Amino acid sequence: MSCNTATSMSSEQRASAASTIEIRPLLPGDDTTAFRALNEEWITRHFTLEAKDIETLGDPENAILHKGGYIFMVYADDKPVGCVALLPMGNDVYELSKMAVSPHLRGQGIGRRLLHHAIAQARLIGAKSLFLGSNSKLPSAIHLYESMGFRHVLPEILPPMPYSRANVFMQLEL
Repeated sequence: MSCNTATSMSSEQRASAASTIEIRPLLPGDDTTAFRALNEEWITRHFTLEAKDIETLGDPENAILHKGGYIFMVYADDKPVGCVALLPMGNDVYELSKMAVSPHLRGQGIGRRLLHHAIAQARLIGAKSLFLGSNSKLPSAIHLYESMGFRHVLPEILPPMPYSRANVFMQLEL
């Protein structure tokens, strides 16, 4: 094997070779702490935590799960490295929210796998569409959503967005 075999592998192949990835529903306790930390990292890096962030991240079980929503956690080698939530908005419409991947693992295909999993789960629960609010400061995230079939829409056609940072609005019909 040559010395540059690792460099000839795609980033997703390197991530798979380097770690075992597991995606599963959030479990109370340590997962709740990881969910908060993963989201606080990206939000505070680019923006300011807003009241809705603090409420949701402070008690995701009541803010999301007890309202009929779902949270999925990504583990790499038994360490929490990513998360995403599906929040029910009525009429089989869900908001895709609080998606995060650890900074040291970004660009390795974990976000794509997580988003694919969330979309598949949304279909399983009978969701008719997903929507999200993002920000133009996050071009990699927007590109990922576009590559998975999300389309840009006017905010007026979506349920109200509680985040002032949201200036990109997208929807995926399932």
